[in-house]
Amino acid sequence: MPTRQEGRVSVEEHVVFGTGGGRDLHCDVFLPPEPGSDRTAILLVHGGGWLQGDRSQLRGYGILLARYGFVCVASEYRLSGEAVWPAQINDVKAALRWLRANADHYGVDPTKITVSGNSAGAHLALMLAGLADGELEGDGGHADASTDVAAVVAIYPPTQLRVGSHDDAIGLLLGGAVGREAEDAASPLSYVHAGYPPTMLVHGNADTVVPVEASFAMYRALVGAGAAVELHVFDGVPHAFDAAPDLGRQVADLIALFIDRKVRNPG
Repeated sequence: MPTRQEGRVSVEEHVVFGTGGGRDLHCDVFLPPEPGSDRTAILLVHGGGWLQGDRSQLRGYGILLARYGFVCVASEYRLSGEAVWPAQINDVKAALRWLRANADHYGVDPTKITVSGNSAGAHLALMLAGLADGELEGDGGHADASTDVAAVVAIYPPTQLRVGSHDDAIGLLLGGAVGREAEDAASPLSYVHAGYPPTMLVHGNADTVVPVEASFAMYRALVGAGAAVELHVFDGVPHAFDAAPDLGRQVADLIALFIDRKVRNPG
């Protein structure tokens, strides 16, 4: 298992966290400069329309957030060209179970595991937060570990899936024109409840890929359910705006402050 230094952050690369579709699934682990125990962890889930992208997209977040003292795990999941829904959430749940099962090894408090995702990864993060233990678990390993999360961050998330055509990103994810019931079953808005973990939504109001209304809809639903939620809207920026280094650092700061306030040092 190769380990790389990024300044004072140690990165364990290509770690096997489970299996899916008969193959190994991998993650990268970003460890803070200072050793510790009972630390807060963040599972990072990449975007790409469920059909492209990989965990390296979130390397910058892993390094920045590890500098703040968080143990970060950037995980892969099977893309829609390899397997249709619910393989993607099965794999994200497997990554979370692996992280919880290895909490002692990485100095993590198993009750302080959170999740953050971008775009398609934000959809998966919100699904992970809304689903109960035992729902859409898959068989990726560590079956006895819980998939509860202490908080969720969703950056420009699709929150209500609707198939436009059989070969659009959502159609490829769900396996075609599956109907409203199946679309709703894969939509975070369907899983809002009073016990939903503290949530931070981040979106640009010039996003034409996932319109900002997706985050407003999730915000309104969570407020209506009595769950803790906050929404940060960046003015005039498009989808994936945080790829710009200065904006990425701003979002990383928001994530760190939110998780510190809600999970690491709640008060």
